[in-house]
Amino acid sequence: MSGGPAAPDTSGPKSLADPGAVASRHALAEASPHLAPLRRLAERIRAEQEKPVPEADPLDGGVAARLLLLLETPGPATGRTAFVSRDNPTGTAANLFRFLGQAGIPRADTLIWNAVPWVIHAPGARNRAPRTAEIRAARAYLPPLLDLMPNLAVVVLSGRVAQSLAPDLAAARPGLPVVAVPHPSPTYVCTSPAVPARIGAGLAEAARRLGLPG
Repeated sequence: MSGGPAAPDTSGPKSLADPGAVASRHALAEASPHLAPLRRLAERIRAEQEKPVPEADPLDGGVAARLLLLLETPGPATGRTAFVSRDNPTGTAANLFRFLGQAGIPRADTLIWNAVPWVIHAPGARNRAPRTAEIRAARAYLPPLLDLMPNLAVVVLSGRVAQSLAPDLAAARPGLPVVAVPHPSPTYVCTSPAVPARIGAGLAEAARRLGLPG
């Protein structure tokens, strides 16, 4: 397990609500070799889709990660940070921070990304689910993402949209273990005690796939 940056930075649930923390994180991203290939992929997607694409968090494992966690699509709040991060100032990110911590999965082992990696929402619009055409277009970027991750040992598909990419994962990386969990959105997590239990069980399974202590 390696690849995370050595430079210190403040991390915690919703810590990127602080503009100073966001600026520091962007400076760290620019100086992080483990993020450079992902930043180039994000730039390619921006150019081809003509949409904003938030980048991976430099405090996570980047291309050295052993676990890829795919969410659905960047929410409107990512416009405030331009990161896909468990430290974003949203309930979903805070839940993800908590669930990953409870599973004992180190940040350096993880890359958090989105099945549809660009922002689909118009400025000021409410969150919505990706359309079929958007999901279809996003499939083209999954193999290039996987190609950047030589250490990848398990993929966690979070939510319906991410789970629809399971056949694409199987085609691109046969035999790669895949774990399906519910989306960590507060709206969904609060619907039933079974939802956080399923997320916890799925991440515990992913941790076992990584050989981490239970």
